Amino acid sequence: MGDKVSGSVSTSSTTSSAIPMDSEEQLEQQQLATSCGYSQHMQQANLGDGVATARLLSRSDWGARLPKSVEHFQGPAPYVIIHHSYMPAVCYSTPECMKSMRDMQDFHQLERGWNDIGYSFGIGGDGMIYTGRGFNVIGAHAPKYNDKSVGIVLIGDWRTELPPKQMLDAAKNLIAFGVFKGYIDPAYKLLGHRQVRDTECPGGRLFAEISSWPHFTHLNATEGVSSTAAPVVPHVHAQAAAPQTPHQSPPAAPKV
Repeated sequence: MGDKVSGSVSTSSTTSSAIPMDSEEQLEQQQLATSCGYSQHMQQANLGDGVATARLLSRSDWGARLPKSVEHFQGPAPYVIIHHSYMPAVCYSTPECMKSMRDMQDFHQLERGWNDIGYSFGIGGDGMIYTGRGFNVIGAHAPKYNDKSVGIVLIGDWRTELPPKQMLDAAKNLIAFGVFKGYIDPAYKLLGHRQVRDTECPGGRLFAEISSWPHFTHLNATEGVSSTAAPVVPHVHAQAAAPQTPHQSPPAAPKV
């Protein structure tokens, strides 16, 4: 059964990426087709203010189940979309973050019936990067953008608090690595989930932060929030309860 997101269903597990690949990249894509695995350490990429590296953990590291199927999209991704998980809450130790990734995969695969965890990558409060579906794999995180984006979820609720520096740095490093390796278009557009769907995600505080990052893009009306009825969402965000109108009842009879 494929991911049902805004009418799009992923069914193929054999479609290959059109990115020209050297032998190392071919090996990475072969690993991706089976377990979305990448090198344990991201290669160095110049971030403008120096050279940085970040730790990239494979699916096997966090105990992922195999995807039901894998479908690739062609070419470097023109969009990077930032999410928060809301639930699970922020994790600060690697074992906790690994469990959070498993919990999200359980929800998406077992309850939603999707092929896999919806996101391309997860970022933990431990500063680690957790491989989800990986690069150039159609996701289930943003209707109309799943086949042309990298979806990055920062684990936690970032409506009122800012993620710690190690999480923000890891997200930036991951994007730089994707550009460096050719998985992300150098002219990519950075978006928050709320720009393409009616949701609080990635939380007001995180959205304000990414609005200052390079490549952040304001979409026009035709590019923005989908108005399709009841799209499938990868996670549930708490909504403020609607105020209750007091029930008007006749005065109680006096006690005698």
